[in-house]
Amino acid sequence: MDIITNPALLSLLQLASPALPVGAYSYSEGLETLITEGKIQNSSDLQRWLALELRHGAIAVEAAVLVRAYQTIPGDLQQLQSWNAWLSAFRETEELRQQSWQMGRSLLKLLLDLQIIPEEVGESLRQQPCNFAIAFALGAIHWQIDLETTVLGYLQSWVTNLINAGIKLIPLGQTAGQKLLLDLQPILIQTTSAALNQVDFDLKCCTWGLTLASMQHETQYSRLFRS
Repeated sequence: MDIITNPALLSLLQLASPALPVGAYSYSEGLETLITEGKIQNSSDLQRWLALELRHGAIAVEAAVLVRAYQTIPGDLQQLQSWNAWLSAFRETEELRQQSWQMGRSLLKLLLDLQIIPEEVGESLRQQPCNFAIAFALGAIHWQIDLETTVLGYLQSWVTNLINAGIKLIPLGQTAGQKLLLDLQPILIQTTSAALNQVDFDLKCCTWGLTLASMQHETQYSRLFRS
């Protein structure tokens, strides 16, 4: 479709851009601890970790909750608040919870400042901390980005941020980072498909490795990232 008749594509690029002012670049989601301890030492290790997280980790559940948030907007704000509270309770550690809340708060404020979402929607979510996945869904629905593309954009943004963290911490070259992103494309598509078809009672993950790394990061003596 011609870009002139498909402005939603430009909106998705803006929403998933590393330049989005939500502070994503300051978080490593436990990667800093894993790299410091030598558990992740090269691009192959990082690819394996990211692939496991996409298949079995918390990010897959986040994507599934994003789907549910998208499907409740704009008609059922009470249900939207319920999924937001569920996602807050789902967070394993304080750092991961604060990351999601900080990024969600920043994106929600941006969407309100740009008059992308109605004031009453923003006010309803300000009654409790807003998770990033919820705010992302809000932006997508009001920019008329289709659901499948929204989820794929969200996951692409997540994996890009963590690859950039790995580039700085391991360190890796920029070319290695781009190869990682290409190699992970099939898994991004698989995780998107799974999120679109996941039933509520199957919203679970296996992320004890991430949980332990995040808990250790809270007290790590020297660090570059906030999680």
